[in-house]
Amino acid sequence: MSINNEKASIAIYGAGAIGGHLGAMLSKAGFEVSLIARGDHLKAIEQNGLRLIAKDQDFITRPRVTSNPSELGPQDYVIMSLKSYQAPDVVEQMQPLLGENTTVATAMNGIPWWYFYGLPGQWENHKIKSVDPEGKQWDGIRPERAIGCITYVASEVVEPGIVKTISPSYQYQIGEPDGSVSPRCKLLQRMVVAAGINCDIKPNIRRDIWVKVMGNVAYNPTSALTMAHTGAMLDDPSMEQVLRQLMTEVLAVGKALGANPEDKIDARLKTTRERAAAHKTSMLQDLERGRPLEIMPIIGATSELARLVRVPTPTIDTVLAIVKLRAKMTGQLPSTGIR
Repeated sequence: MSINNEKASIAIYGAGAIGGHLGAMLSKAGFEVSLIARGDHLKAIEQNGLRLIAKDQDFITRPRVTSNPSELGPQDYVIMSLKSYQAPDVVEQMQPLLGENTTVATAMNGIPWWYFYGLPGQWENHKIKSVDPEGKQWDGIRPERAIGCITYVASEVVEPGIVKTISPSYQYQIGEPDGSVSPRCKLLQRMVVAAGINCDIKPNIRRDIWVKVMGNVAYNPTSALTMAHTGAMLDDPSMEQVLRQLMTEVLAVGKALGANPEDKIDARLKTTRERAAAHKTSMLQDLERGRPLEIMPIIGATSELARLVRVPTPTIDTVLAIVKLRAKMTGQLPSTGIR
C-alpha cells in the first residue's frame, strides 16, 4: 500500500482483541500487514482467515500470519499488542523484525517500559521494574525506537480466528516521547486513519497515557474481583465511589510525575456508561478463560511509581494486594514483574 508514494511494512505482534482488530482493518484497507500469533488462533487464521465482527461490518481478511518473526524480516513498524507481562519474554524472538529504522509502537495496557526515556528531571531514563523487571525491553528494543500508542477499542477474541468489537467508533492516540510530530508518527497516523480508525498525534503522550491508565486501574482489577462488567459496577453507587477513588489516586501519581493529566473522571465514567457499559474488561475476559492476569504493568506499576514520588495510594495498594492473591489462588498470577 502506498500513501503519498510512501510504503511501509507493519507487523502486529499479538493478534488478539486489539491487534486482531487493527490487523483486520489494515488488511482490508490493502496495507502490507503481518500478524504474529500462536496456538489455535494462529491455526484458525491460517485456515479460515481473520474475521472481524463490528457494529457496522462483518468481514474476513487474509493477512500474512506466522508464529515465527524470522519469516518476516525487518519491518518499518512493529505494533506491540501483547499482554504487557508477555512483552519482556518475546524481545529475543522479535529481533528479526527490528531493522535500523524500525519503529515500535507500544499498544499495550499500563505504563510503557520507555516512560522515562529522555524525560527531563531527576527520573530521566528510570526503569520501571513492574513493567520491565530485567530491562529486556529497554535493552533489546531500545527506547529510541519506541512511540506511544493508546487504544480505545472494546474488543475480544470470541473464538479462534474471530475478533468482535462493540465500540461504536475506534480511537487511537500516538506520540513521540519527546513530544515532536515526527515523520514516523505522521505516516503511521495516515495508515491507521486510512484503515477506518480515528488516530491523533498527541504532543504530550505521557499525559494521555495517565488518562488511559486511570481507566485501566479502576476497571480491570475490580472487574476481576467482582466478576462484573463495567456497566454493572457503575450502576452500584458504592462501587462507583471505589472507581472514583482509584481514578483520583492514579491522577495524583501522574501529576506528581509532571504529566499533568486532566481530571476527566466524570467524562470517563460518562463515556463508559454510553459506549461500553456491556463490555467485559480484558482482565475479566482473561479470568474467565483461565489465562494469566495483566496485573503488574497496570496497577502494580502505578503503585511502584506512587512510591517513587511518595504519593499515598491506599485504595490502589489494597486492590493490588487483593487481586494478586485472587490470581495466585487460581494459578493466574504471571511471574513477570512480580515484586
